[in-house]
Amino acid sequence: MKLFSAAIFLLLLIFGTGMAPMVAEARALGGTGMGPIVAEARECESQSHNFNGLCFSDTNCGSVCKTEGFDGGHCRGFRRRCFCTKHCA
Repeated sequence: MKLFSAAIFLLLLIFGTGMAPMVAEARALGGTGMGPIVAEARECESQSHNFNGLCFSDTNCGSVCKTEGFDGGHCRGFRRRCFCTKHCA
């Protein structure tokens, strides 16, 4: 039972922090998921101030973020919050 609980906790930790998609994306781009990936532009993130409730739709999150002056947004984390994104220097 302890092993099962530990496995569930580990899965929640990995998928709740959003690390799994980054590793999968890095592997799809030809990387191993362990080294740095060269990015074309830096992207800054900030939690939305106007989005209310749990975030399940990246489209809705992005629309709210655009009204806040950002380029877009996406849902993230175990608590499903909306984070706005914009290109920054």
